[in-house]
Amino acid sequence: MNKIKKFFTIDTVYAHCDVPCGLYDPRAALMAAETVKVMVKQIIDIEESEDFKNNPSNIKFSNSFVRRIMTKEQHAELVKKEIEILWSDYFKEEDLIVVPNLHEQIWKVVKLASYNKQNVDLEKAEELYKEVLNVSKMFDKVVEHRKNK
Repeated sequence: MNKIKKFFTIDTVYAHCDVPCGLYDPRAALMAAETVKVMVKQIIDIEESEDFKNNPSNIKFSNSFVRRIMTKEQHAELVKKEIEILWSDYFKEEDLIVVPNLHEQIWKVVKLASYNKQNVDLEKAEELYKEVLNVSKMFDKVVEHRKNK
């Protein structure tokens, strides 16, 4: 009977895709936040260019402008998705011992990502990247803590 029980024992594992694959990494959110920052800079550059100022209805500029806005918005949404996956699936209650301000940090990143979807603000785009980097550092602390348990 013990052999049968051992065969049917279910181990608890955690992963971002609910399969579970066990793969978690904040780098996707970091890359998305960096993309937001780059797109904001490029949007500002287009808007400030003499060619655009002289002919703002030019289809070439409109196309470039819209594509960058779409990319900025998609990547800001990706930041939210990736950070929320880490928060809901990777981080556990016991991790708050290691990173006690986790919930506030996640909230800050998600709010900044939303702001960046709605606005073209280089300072806030840079802040988004910085705050995602802070979550990444929290992730690294938790990974290290779990290894040393």
